[in-house]
Amino acid sequence: MRALLVVNPAATTTSARTRDVLFHALASDLKLDVATTEYRGHARDLARRAVDGGTHELVVAFGGDGTVNEVVNGLLHHGPAPRELPRLAVVPGGSTNVFARALGLPNDAVEATGALLDALRDGTERTVGLGLAAGTPGTRDEAVPARWFTFCAGLGFDASVIGRVEQQRERGKRSTHALYIRQMVRQFIGEPHRRQGTITLERPGEDPIEELALSIVCNTAPWTFLGNRPVYAAPQASFDTALDVLGLAKLSASAMTRYATQLLRSTPERGPRGKHVVALHDQTDFTLQSQAPLPFQMDGDHLGLRTSVTFTGVRRALRVIV
Repeated sequence: MRALLVVNPAATTTSARTRDVLFHALASDLKLDVATTEYRGHARDLARRAVDGGTHELVVAFGGDGTVNEVVNGLLHHGPAPRELPRLAVVPGGSTNVFARALGLPNDAVEATGALLDALRDGTERTVGLGLAAGTPGTRDEAVPARWFTFCAGLGFDASVIGRVEQQRERGKRSTHALYIRQMVRQFIGEPHRRQGTITLERPGEDPIEELALSIVCNTAPWTFLGNRPVYAAPQASFDTALDVLGLAKLSASAMTRYATQLLRSTPERGPRGKHVVALHDQTDFTLQSQAPLPFQMDGDHLGLRTSVTFTGVRRALRVIV
């Protein structure tokens, strides 16, 4: 099998030694071509060329969730066609690696490479659903191109936190869980919309849900990890269904403390709950509208400000070696 290995050399936990071990291990079983990313969006471009050229049967993403997201968007540039696209494989190299871990892969790059080689020899793979987010027709964001996400998206508070973390990383700070927690606290203190939410969730044939202060869209569970602890914002979310939504209508200090505690104690059976919690399961089509521009994130990447985003849950979008 001819494979393209897409490597992000700037990913948090990668090193030259780890890359060498990975290259030699994969090259023993595959006809391996290696490409190193040089700019934001390069992984997407490399994966798209693999699809358009028909040169590779497998694309391996070695990096964090951002690298995986770019590769997925390159593979799906022309839309889902699982049996005609190269298969995807993932070797985790970031600080959190939600997509890889949600697939059941080890969080260590060397161990994950061993699991990948075992899966290739056994011929095991699965087809996963993905989320698609696009600008809403008739709004100021209608020209925003559609983009796929693998595990989550968010409009508002969580995207603001991610934006803060990215700013700190640009200043030389390492991406750690402590950094995320500090920026979450700072965002909460300065959050302008915590008393009166600006987000409305609209679904075909349903009454709108208004004045949400936070909205998280999940394509799988868990939503994220704090070290080795999984965090379940939408415990029922799955790669085999459409999308789940968690919305919070109140972000007072007491409410935020309660929801944060519930998230830290969340399980595959129980997530955040209460009269100000909106929890929707297996949603195929919906829109998040905001009265004011809010930060937007997908798979942990801050994508700027949006006033409206339309989401589609697409089942069986991509084949993954696992």
